[in-house]
Amino acid sequence: MIRHIVMWKLKENAEGGTRAENILKAKALLESVKDCVPGIVGFEVGVATPGLDSNFDVMLNSTFENEAAAHAYHVHPTHMAIKPFMSAVRQDRACVDFVIDDAR
Repeated sequence: MIRHIVMWKLKENAEGGTRAENILKAKALLESVKDCVPGIVGFEVGVATPGLDSNFDVMLNSTFENEAAAHAYHVHPTHMAIKPFMSAVRQDRACVDFVIDDAR
């Protein structure tokens, strides 16, 4: 299985919205792609909780059956359609993809 984790720190203002407004929009957009391809076995979108220590505002933690499913997700038109907004509102982005060791 492949784990895909992405975190975004958003700009104070972008695309006509405040950081708080864009956090909610980003969460909704990300959740809209959770079923776009077969092979997604886990898909969680989280937003930073006020008062807790966070360096990023929005997080995606997704798991795919295999590399083919992960690739299908990355190039799917529904996923591609949200990228312009996410790019426009982000100040910073961090991502890691890795193989989950099933033998643990």
